[in-house]
Amino acid sequence: MNRRTLLLTAACALPAVLAPAVLVTAIFATPASAATQNAYTAEAFAAAAAAGKPILLVVEASWCPTCAKQRPIVASLQAQPEFEDLVILTVDFDSQKNVLKTFGVTQQSTLIALRGRTEKDRATGIVSEADIGALMRKTAA
Repeated sequence: MNRRTLLLTAACALPAVLAPAVLVTAIFATPASAATQNAYTAEAFAAAAAAGKPILLVVEASWCPTCAKQRPIVASLQAQPEFEDLVILTVDFDSQKNVLKTFGVTQQSTLIALRGRTEKDRATGIVSEADIGALMRKTAA
């Protein structure tokens, strides 16, 4: 086996070797103060709203390219200390039609900022970190 083949073989095997370590790190390295993100349920929303929590509803679809761009931005922002109390609830555009109707949503990639039950703002199709961050900050007002 020549050096190049050896390096390629080692590089291909590396992800399989590191995957368990990365998974363990991802599970245990999540800061306790990070914003929570869960699938939307009426119970989760009611509890957060009753507590007067800042809430971000993320309406997404698995097939939506704009939603795919929003996901890592929201995840990155939610890790910031200023969003430690923010409750992020993900609404599935395809299967949670009753929730869409309740909140008057007609398109996927819609983000709704709420403080308790009070809507502060919403936007559809935004993919800039600055714009998403600004919308998330409105939940604190």
